[in-house]
Amino acid sequence: MPVFESCYIAAVSEYDVIILGGGAAGLMCAIAAGNRGRRVVVLEGSNKIGKKILMSGGGRCNFTNLHCDPSRFLSRNRNFCHSALSRYTQWDFIALVEKHGIAYHEKAHGQLFCDHSSKEILAMLVAECEQAGVHVKTQCEISSVTKDKRFVVTNRHGDFGSESLVIATGGLSIPKMGASDLGYRLAGQFGLNVLETSAGLVPFTFSGAMLEMTSRLSGVSLHAEMNMSRATFGDNILFTHRGISGPASLQLSSYWCTGESISINLLPDVNAERLLLDRKESQPKAFVRTILTEQLPRALVFELQQIWWPDVADCPLAEVSDSKLRKIAENIHNWRVKPSGTEGYRTAEVTLGGIDTDELSSKTMEAKRQPGLYFIGEVVDVTGHLGGFNFQWAWASAHAAGRFV
Repeated sequence: MPVFESCYIAAVSEYDVIILGGGAAGLMCAIAAGNRGRRVVVLEGSNKIGKKILMSGGGRCNFTNLHCDPSRFLSRNRNFCHSALSRYTQWDFIALVEKHGIAYHEKAHGQLFCDHSSKEILAMLVAECEQAGVHVKTQCEISSVTKDKRFVVTNRHGDFGSESLVIATGGLSIPKMGASDLGYRLAGQFGLNVLETSAGLVPFTFSGAMLEMTSRLSGVSLHAEMNMSRATFGDNILFTHRGISGPASLQLSSYWCTGESISINLLPDVNAERLLLDRKESQPKAFVRTILTEQLPRALVFELQQIWWPDVADCPLAEVSDSKLRKIAENIHNWRVKPSGTEGYRTAEVTLGGIDTDELSSKTMEAKRQPGLYFIGEVVDVTGHLGGFNFQWAWASAHAAGRFV
């Protein structure tokens, strides 16, 4: 069974494989390696393993996606993820979930969630570690990592030696969950290139009049389409006290660069121009706001009225020119806004950038210039879309490394 120990209690010196990080990737890699008969220890810096697993998906863990293909991932090398994803697919992980009798369901866009609790996924991984004879140690903050003939990982409670070292320390997102830059520092120590990191899948923030508006609209949500030249996402958006969140916003944030404007189509499934012009004929005494509140949240319509048609706010449609109605419709389909930034790592679901994939074997996740050193999961420059894709990258990249460590 897995030996859960605090490093304050004991330290075992010699293993075949040391894995730094007891999250999704670290545990999956431990299982794959342990099942090959490798002596494996997982060293977790915090007081418990799998914290992000437990909090994910609102406590129900969006553990993978039915439509998990390489096009749903961002990386400087867009082809890097193909190998791992093809060799450990969403169907492989689903089979593991079903083996453990965990009930799950599909939400929108192929997202799979536990029916009951994220705790079931973590319990499944722990059970698999038990079967594979994996040792798991918590509260192991790393002091140093060195290599002569073997890797030696040191903390103030003991040294751990191994021929293979796997870095599964995650990224910088959600620091309150114990995120750190350890993986990036270790990559630099061993001469690997690390690409600039930034927060991904994160809400947009605004300033000035736009911030005042979003604050007044806080809690209002609707289906919309958000886009830039590089990407378009249609899903719910949510106004907050600081800006705009919701799935469409989070998705677009991974493609956004500071200073860029974005476009919001508030009625992606309705021709606003046709709607307003037709209603001018059929309901000439109605107001623009009356027609639009049939399609959009009332509070949002009244805010937009102050920006786009204050001069004709109290005029019936019959008195509003066709050109004015067309301009209002154009704004509805192409509301241009410029975020001042994002909420950053504090609320980001993932970290963009990280270990340069040019440094790694796509088959094994081993560093090309440092034999025995592996990087998996979020610490690598592969970032998935919202909806279970980042978990699938964790499972797949970890399984790839676990087959070779």
